[in-house]
Amino acid sequence: MGEQSPSQPSTQCQSHPQSPKPDTHNLIPPESTDECLDSAGVSGSIVSSTTIDARRITELGNVSSPPSKIPLRPRKIRKLTLDGDVSGEDYKAEDISSSQVNSPLATDGKSPGKGKLSHLRAITVPRIQARPLTCEGELETAIHYLRNADPLLAALIDVHPPPTFESFKTPFLALIRNILYQQLAMKAGNSIYTRFVSLCGGENLVVPETVLSLNPQQLRQIGVSGRKASYLHDLARKYQNGILSDSAILNMDEKSLFTMLTMVNGIGSWSVHMFMINSLHRPDVLPVNDLGVRKGVQLLYGLDDLPRPSQMEQHCAKWRPYRSVGSWYMWRLIEAKSTSTSAAVAAGVSLPPLEDIQQEHQQQQLMDPLNGVFSIG
Repeated sequence: MGEQSPSQPSTQCQSHPQSPKPDTHNLIPPESTDECLDSAGVSGSIVSSTTIDARRITELGNVSSPPSKIPLRPRKIRKLTLDGDVSGEDYKAEDISSSQVNSPLATDGKSPGKGKLSHLRAITVPRIQARPLTCEGELETAIHYLRNADPLLAALIDVHPPPTFESFKTPFLALIRNILYQQLAMKAGNSIYTRFVSLCGGENLVVPETVLSLNPQQLRQIGVSGRKASYLHDLARKYQNGILSDSAILNMDEKSLFTMLTMVNGIGSWSVHMFMINSLHRPDVLPVNDLGVRKGVQLLYGLDDLPRPSQMEQHCAKWRPYRSVGSWYMWRLIEAKSTSTSAAVAAGVSLPPLEDIQQEHQQQQLMDPLNGVFSIG
């Protein structure tokens, strides 16, 4: 009932479109014209045609498409990233770093997009710096470690007092002092530094603005050369422009600090190493270009030749992570040898050739920024 034979043409019906509902017994037949069949037939045709369409859709979905002559490129699959899930929310650095390890960006090795890359770069975990040697118990720990790590250095530790380090109010003041003492004996450096501080109005007023207000003529009157005056002004300008700051210097690692400070005119590698040891009290700094430290390593280990700067890392590897303290004892070793040579002169003992004495005196000038002569890096 309600079915049509295949040979008969399908009866057209004008009715309001209405989707069939799951319960066919409650189906309300649409309004029909005189050309339509009865309500039961119309209802049945609607259900049957719907069923046929559903089956046809299923069959079409199962039929595979004919092979194409154009090679297909693999489709890119977009993976869910951290950006879409947590945008606009505040996360701690440790939470983000741990989630990145499990995210697709960290596992598949693919580089993220530009926007994602900038977002990931903005989230960085601060690097933990080693404790300064002036912290309580840190120097004792360093001496104990070096005594066990290097028996030859232990003999020096037994005959010399523990290291001492200067303290400055600000890194800027320490860098100013570093520049003023370059290529000057300690007595002359102290005199010029005292006059410079007085010209600024006290150590508390040695700030970038004050230094920039001093012209070369004023600095020349207190014994500062024109070249050193340009060094002082360059350092003050980099502070004023925000390239350097006391807080940034205190938080930089050794590599970053070396890169940033050597941008200042008049500050080289030797000056940066001395600043990190004597002013910042960093525990693991090896001044490979310092002649005093190199000569001390040669004497300590009985080397035939003066070690080159490229060889110093290998010779002093056992001092890690307290190479600053080991370097301090190298200065004491050279100082003790110089003292013994002076005593030999007073006792009338035969002296080495004059050329050796001059070389030793030159190395003594560069050996210790606290007890010798400051030199440009």
